[in-house]
Amino acid sequence: MAKATDFDLVVIGSGPGGYTAAIRAAQLGMKVLCVEKEPKLGGTCLRVGCIPSKTLLETTEKFVTARDRFSRIGIKCDNVAMDLPVLMARKEKVVDTLATGIAGLFKKNKVERMLGTASFTGSKTIKVTSTSGEKSISAEKFLIATGSVPIELPNLKFDGKKIISSDQAIALDRVPEKMVVIGAGAIGLELSSVWSRLGAKVTVLEIYHTTLPGADEEMSKLMEKTLREQGIAFHFASQATGIKEDKTGLKVRFAAKDAKAGAAAAETELPADVVLVAVGRKAYTGELNLAAAGVQTDSRGRITINHAFQTTAADIFAIGDVVAGPMLAHKAEEEGVAAVELMAGKAGHVDYNTIPLVVYTAPELAWVGKTQEELTTQGVKFRTGKFRFTANARALCMDEAHGVVKILADEHSDRVLGVHILGPQASSLIAEAVMAMAMGASSEDIARTCHAHPSLPEAVREAALAVEGRMINS
Repeated sequence: MAKATDFDLVVIGSGPGGYTAAIRAAQLGMKVLCVEKEPKLGGTCLRVGCIPSKTLLETTEKFVTARDRFSRIGIKCDNVAMDLPVLMARKEKVVDTLATGIAGLFKKNKVERMLGTASFTGSKTIKVTSTSGEKSISAEKFLIATGSVPIELPNLKFDGKKIISSDQAIALDRVPEKMVVIGAGAIGLELSSVWSRLGAKVTVLEIYHTTLPGADEEMSKLMEKTLREQGIAFHFASQATGIKEDKTGLKVRFAAKDAKAGAAAAETELPADVVLVAVGRKAYTGELNLAAAGVQTDSRGRITINHAFQTTAADIFAIGDVVAGPMLAHKAEEEGVAAVELMAGKAGHVDYNTIPLVVYTAPELAWVGKTQEELTTQGVKFRTGKFRFTANARALCMDEAHGVVKILADEHSDRVLGVHILGPQASSLIAEAVMAMAMGASSEDIARTCHAHPSLPEAVREAALAVEGRMINS
């Protein structure tokens, strides 16, 4: 007897959450189709997000290091220059390599793929529209993993040339003389770093009082100080109100809130060649036609799900940026695996308290768990341990001794509640903290774990020792 549906599971979207879920579902014995509207697999993260931006960040950091710092450690480099076309071409090569890799993984795991835009026609069916026409697909279950898109401000509409989103900011064909960035979140700071290193005069406008709203404020202030030293200017409590263009060029209008009077000050103008709007992202449900399937969304357009990632339609699930929570590739991956394991009757689970966040500036900022402000607001009594990289032997050897490790531990149980790292390779160092918190470790557990010498992770151990005031190297 023929099966009632074409597939056990159809995954809509091939970003980190979608492709990971598709592969895991196939491993669990499901017949899986992944529908993707773009020719390249990998979603926003791979095509125009995480991967291309980190390629630019890594390369421009090496460029600045060679240009500005090599001489002080004995390496002579004269006339160091960046070839922008080569940089952009290599970025695309990295993207292509990884996209091809995902296609290979699909083939290896027998995941079918279909190019086109998916739209629900019922709770068990979709139509996929492509250049070759429309095709109807049925499945026992669907997983929505369509991700997010940049938020556009009403008074700063994207034109793709002078007013741009992060999608265009990774592909400029020239270095702008002046760039204004709206938003001091991770995306704004990372792309500010890229173009500042390449020679643009970058000014960041942020509506809140600090960089990285939601991060530990002490670390945010240290980040701001570091980026100012690198040449990036900031205006806080400032809201972009519009843009104008005359014979002298483009100008961004903004108003700074008077902290004492509590009122908006007179508008100020900033000249710009390019304006990058990086105020966040929103869930993308595109042409999904969710109503036809009985899938509900919340007031912010995010798909409503329960603890098992199940939407208001019993056989339709959703993960990643399209649901509530931090918009992070690795969060989507964890949710994708958990969702399909739960579909298969296994114990899928995501520990949202141990999802790390990283800002890939130089130095990097990474954290996991609670901030000091959150613990204070919640009335949790805690102890703090800090260790600066200026006292870490490996960081000094690397000539990257800027930053600090900060550990927050429960005052009574000593359980680690949060770890914040500003410093070299923080994105890698945070993994130890994630593991420790996932296992319910105390600061003493970290302090009593042997760390290789000389190494950067020793700074994490010293911060753990500092919780009890017994640092060795400071």
